[in-house]
Amino acid sequence: MKQIKITYALLIVLVGSQTVMGYQTRQLSIGSKAPMIDQKVADVSGRNLTLNEVTQENGLLVVFSCNTCPWVTKWEDRYSQVSSYTQSNKIGMIALNPNEAYRQRGDGMDEMVKRVKKAAYDFPYALDKDHLIADAFGVTRTPQVYLFNNNLELVYVGAIDDNADSSDFVKESYLMNAIDQMIAGESIIRNSTKAIGCTIKRSS
Repeated sequence: MKQIKITYALLIVLVGSQTVMGYQTRQLSIGSKAPMIDQKVADVSGRNLTLNEVTQENGLLVVFSCNTCPWVTKWEDRYSQVSSYTQSNKIGMIALNPNEAYRQRGDGMDEMVKRVKKAAYDFPYALDKDHLIADAFGVTRTPQVYLFNNNLELVYVGAIDDNADSSDFVKESYLMNAIDQMIAGESIIRNSTKAIGCTIKRSS
């Protein structure tokens, strides 16, 4: 009986946490303030940016992405659509690459620069050195998106939509719907979804 109580207590402590490659990550909860907004990150343009600087009048969208994950490739055609939508709604957008263990295997800055040119990104794509911001957010996969309102409070986290394979067959656009509801001042009907993608390649 005593052992059961101890096990139950441990489960309570671990709710919302995951151990990934030896790192204990705790998913940022809905309503939480964006962490590490003044942490400098190196963009492919050579600039050093912060999340705070990217934030616009109506909020911030952070996309954890990379070069080496096939799931990112599947959803990448949605990136330009999302970027246009965030711009028209005065929401800042930035993509962060947290794959520290793969910097020499396709996720280094040189490859990121090539990716931006090939995919024609019109938003900042920056290197999350030592996955510091990813750890603070509790990110486990790429791609994974975090939408914050004008008070930098998290209102949606998860996948872009419900069909990685084709934008033509999307039945529910989770992120776009969340943006619409946020801009309208409404509660987000679906404020979190499961992020489907590759595990972040954290350094050992």
